[in-house]
Amino acid sequence: MPTDTRRIGGPEESFSPLAYTLTDSIKTLMVSSNGIRNDGRKCEDLRKMFIKTGVISQARGSAYIEQGETKIICSVYGPREVVRKEEFSMKGQLTCEFKYATFSCSYRRQHQQDSEEKDFSVQLLEALEPAVCLHKFPKAQVNIFVEVLQNDGSALAASITCASMALADAGIEVYDLVIGCSMKIHEDKVLTDPTINEEYDSQNSKQLNHGSLTIGFMPSLNQISAITSKGEIQIDFLKRAMTDCVEACQKIYPAMQQSLHSSIKDKLNASER
Repeated sequence: MPTDTRRIGGPEESFSPLAYTLTDSIKTLMVSSNGIRNDGRKCEDLRKMFIKTGVISQARGSAYIEQGETKIICSVYGPREVVRKEEFSMKGQLTCEFKYATFSCSYRRQHQQDSEEKDFSVQLLEALEPAVCLHKFPKAQVNIFVEVLQNDGSALAASITCASMALADAGIEVYDLVIGCSMKIHEDKVLTDPTINEEYDSQNSKQLNHGSLTIGFMPSLNQISAITSKGEIQIDFLKRAMTDCVEACQKIYPAMQQSLHSSIKDKLNASER
């Protein structure tokens, strides 16, 4: 049988790389007896964070964030004229698009938005819209595009923080920055900034007190712009998780301020040259 020498023949059989990952029995042991998680953090510890603005030259504003191994980039365009006249309004419009890169997860994501990404887009909009001064750009809209380059948990919370930084970098007037934070409630423990192995999984949610919580918080105004939860959580643990989320957001806020200060300083130095 003739062969095509221009093609590289693949193996006759292959195995999924997921077959060599940790088993479910190991993953369920999230916290050891001494209160240390699998990655060496305590229950209340955040992952190391890196934030930088102005990473996309073609966009009006942009930001990049690394939260542990979770890596997200965001771009902001506008304000620009609304295309369809029937959508004209004296109040500006805000649109958000959340998308996983095809290579960002342990399995290949599709190029088109799936139901989870559409749901995250709506939650992202609900978190950011209360903070934006929409009356400042009537009959116009601002478009926010979030791309997850690598997902290692808490992608929605990191996206809220990244998009807020991109809005500030674009010069869009806001009442306050919005900081995202996630919590995982597992039995009698509340885990701050969960990784992908610690996040809520509906298939393994047999426990009564098992779920997750994500908030958008405006630190200067001391207000929560959005909140979403999954699973079955007792009210006492839900209150505790919300308090821990707010405290974690207060820790992230100085890093965001320092990043914006450095970005503005670099822009001023560049304009003087």
